[in-house]
Amino acid sequence: MPERGEIIELVPPVMPRREFSECVVGSYNRGAAEWELPADDAVATSFVPPGTGAERDFSYVAPSMPAFMPDRCVGCMECVTACPDTAILGKVLEQPTLDREMAAVPNEDARIRGRQRFTKTAKYWDTAAKRNEEPGLFGIFVDPTKCKGCGECVEVCGVHDALVMRPKSPSWLEEEQQDIALYRWLPETPAHFAEERTLVDMMLTERSQLYVGGAGSCMGCGETTAIRMMLAATGFAHGRDSIGIVAATGCNTVYGATYPYNPYLVTWTNSLFENAPAVAMGVRLRWDQQGWQDKKLWVFGGDGAMYDIGFGSLSRLLASGMDVKVLVLDTQAYSNTGGQASTASFMGQDAKMAASGSTRHGKSERRKELAQLAMMHPGVFVAQTVTSDANHFYRAILAANEYPGPALINVYTPCQPEHGIGDDAASRQSKLARDSRTFPVFIHDPRAGETLAERISLRGNPSIKEDWYTHPRTGEPVDFVYFARTEGRFARRFDAEGHPDATLLAAQEDRLANWHLLQELAGVR
Repeated sequence: MPERGEIIELVPPVMPRREFSECVVGSYNRGAAEWELPADDAVATSFVPPGTGAERDFSYVAPSMPAFMPDRCVGCMECVTACPDTAILGKVLEQPTLDREMAAVPNEDARIRGRQRFTKTAKYWDTAAKRNEEPGLFGIFVDPTKCKGCGECVEVCGVHDALVMRPKSPSWLEEEQQDIALYRWLPETPAHFAEERTLVDMMLTERSQLYVGGAGSCMGCGETTAIRMMLAATGFAHGRDSIGIVAATGCNTVYGATYPYNPYLVTWTNSLFENAPAVAMGVRLRWDQQGWQDKKLWVFGGDGAMYDIGFGSLSRLLASGMDVKVLVLDTQAYSNTGGQASTASFMGQDAKMAASGSTRHGKSERRKELAQLAMMHPGVFVAQTVTSDANHFYRAILAANEYPGPALINVYTPCQPEHGIGDDAASRQSKLARDSRTFPVFIHDPRAGETLAERISLRGNPSIKEDWYTHPRTGEPVDFVYFARTEGRFARRFDAEGHPDATLLAAQEDRLANWHLLQELAGVR
């Protein structure tokens, strides 16, 4: 027996990654695991090697997937950023490099298709040429084994139409498999294309691709896009080996750790619904004892883990001053357990435990504002953000990682079944939530000054000094009622003629009052 106080490292004697993939993952992929595999140390400890989700095939999930139109692409990287399943990847290569590498491809058809995927864009070709630098050709590749067919990439591509959904065929799937293999075989994007332009270009680098897909999340899941982007920014700035995750029970632990698949290339562990921040405090203390102060530790959690049952643990972490970062996946419902209402739910929202009927009109309580509560803890960096504004999101993550203390990032994460929205709608709805004051974005940085007005920035919201943003084409105020019309969870708040009921109008007043408070705190009201 160890002496009291002695620290024991629990490292199970698990099989190597390759053997695990061939034996365990292979059996699961064949559907034969339950009678082929014996109980072993890996199963007993729920130990899974990193990135096993890369070997999972979702090509059977949907009848269609995106096709790339190179001549229409502008290299904006929005599809790569928004894809919740790491099914779309981008690469920039200089012409001499591309020509040399493609000449070595033995299959002529694959060589021709691969070359046609790269195109000249103003962003990577014209700008570099004007600087008298070697310009780059930009290409988009689709991984058919990871794509679930949500179509969000087509949605965010917008007016460019560089991606279109097309029905799958066996021959096309085979071609796309060859092309994504070519993507992985080609050299990495040269550093100057990824580091000298916009923040979204971080995902051109291998060190930012720390979420490999293969997770069992819903089609178009808003949570997974936020996790991918957080890992991309952290990995880009600090490297893969400097990141750890403590995940609270919720959707993220289900789709992120369905044995034997996980999508992470970083160290992670799952904890209970209510104590992930406490677990992270223990991990942080141990890391600091080992001299690992520079490693970035993140806690993932949803409404229950952070707003409700786990709020006490979260508050203790924020008050501790420890260098731990928290990513709150704000779905406004307990999605993992059937869509019950939470204190993050909006007034008038139809949800389990707050259903609409003749006497009760959905959620009746006002929403708890977690980000404002976090600001009231001393010395805490806080950001409320949306993934549809990639620059705001990435700047919040980068700043949180640099902050020498606790940080909380509250991100709006649409949930398709619980919000009553389409599989392709996560980016669109998170942008509308910001514009309609449903979920205003802001950053609170204690280093910016002594007063809240100095510390809080509302930059990123439209019409910061006004009550409501006005739609530029229709002149209509983009208010909470405008937002509610677009989601099924508020459908019962409208009559047959489309008029909102008293509950929804009260919810709109609540959202306006919240916006007024933020304006006052930020010194713009």
